[in-house]
Amino acid sequence: ARRYRRERTLALRSSSSALYNNLAVLGPPARPPRAFGAVHGTTLSLLGTEGPPRQLPARGGGSALSTPLLTQVRGRGGPARALLARGGGTRPWHPPGTGGILVVTHLSLPAHSVFARGIAAAGERFVCVGTSSGAVLVFDIPPKGTNVTLSEVLEQHRDPITDIAAEQGQAPDGAGDLVTADDSGTLCLWRAGEEFTLLRKIPGSGCTCSSVTLWNGIVAAGYGNGQIRLWEAGTGQLRAQVSAHARWIYALDLAPLSGKLLSGAEDSFVHVWQLSRNPDTDDVEIRHCHAECVTDTQVCGARFCDPAGDTFAVTGYDLGEILCY
Repeated sequence: ARRYRRERTLALRSSSSALYNNLAVLGPPARPPRAFGAVHGTTLSLLGTEGPPRQLPARGGGSALSTPLLTQVRGRGGPARALLARGGGTRPWHPPGTGGILVVTHLSLPAHSVFARGIAAAGERFVCVGTSSGAVLVFDIPPKGTNVTLSEVLEQHRDPITDIAAEQGQAPDGAGDLVTADDSGTLCLWRAGEEFTLLRKIPGSGCTCSSVTLWNGIVAAGYGNGQIRLWEAGTGQLRAQVSAHARWIYALDLAPLSGKLLSGAEDSFVHVWQLSRNPDTDDVEIRHCHAECVTDTQVCGARFCDPAGDTFAVTGYDLGEILCY
């Protein structure tokens, strides 16, 4: 198994808020990152690999009291777009020098929604954003420009959305290509298209699913009790369960080329796991590869920096830097 070591430390101008998946790695796939992003209050801390860090404030109403709190930033490959959910909805935004960051907009959230959280790009056109009411907003993104339209609202969750993930490998037939998770631990598997189709729902057990990924038809979900559970997307069957952390899991990420899974939690630990399928039995297997302790730090963001999972970065609550391994 590969052994990771601390490579460098990048200083932020402010610490990272204690939010799920509070780290984005921005840049084209298969190339070194152009920038890292983390949310702090009403600002996005953007740190390029060269030059000083920048603070990008949220754009809200006319007073400080109406400035929205940011809840998440997420990068995506392809045209190096980043997607940002914020407290009052989402908003188009193109900060310069970051490879064409796009932040999606919808200024009127569904009734009873207080914040937006959970972002994923589905296919070439769609971006899905979760809300505190449990609704998932599906936006149609044009190839160019900022004429973003709301094309559909998915209403299968009763609890606030915590995370959304798109398929990062080759999904088996019938497995779907999008998974949504909520505060009760309920998972919904979808097939994206002109109209999104619900394929199956995996009921929650009352424990929050704080982070979720989808790879080769395997759903990897991290929970508030520190467990990682692996589900078969095609059948909804539980295939493996690991007591991965002693505290609440705050971040999961997956390296699509290798099947490595990265987890970070309140217990100050970051773990790297290897996911695979047994070629003889088709069983889903998980193997521990590496553990890293970020001393006295509540880890709130962890992302691989390359598709093979050879490098990763970590943020923590009240930690004014990004740690690269």
